[in-house]
Amino acid sequence: MKGSSTFADRVRKVVRDIPRGSVASYGEVARAAGKPKAARAVGGIMAKNDDMTVPCHRVIRGDGKIGAYNGLRGKAGPKGKLALLASEGFVPEKHS
Repeated sequence: MKGSSTFADRVRKVVRDIPRGSVASYGEVARAAGKPKAARAVGGIMAKNDDMTVPCHRVIRGDGKIGAYNGLRGKAGPKGKLALLASEGFVPEKHS
């Protein structure tokens, strides 16, 4: 049934649609998923992500910094997230 997906389902779909080599902020994902003020909720959803089809490493902080990464793919923390993004061709202006 159209419109019956949960916010978490919509977030995962938005994140799946982020192209390889690109990123979106938690706030941008929240807006695209229909809840513009739910950036923190997006962070919580990504922190709990265990679905390999959801490229959660492509979601970064609104200030352009890389932010945390749950290590789903065996590379935990910001350095692992940055390595995954770099392997896709993304070069951030700022990172930590």
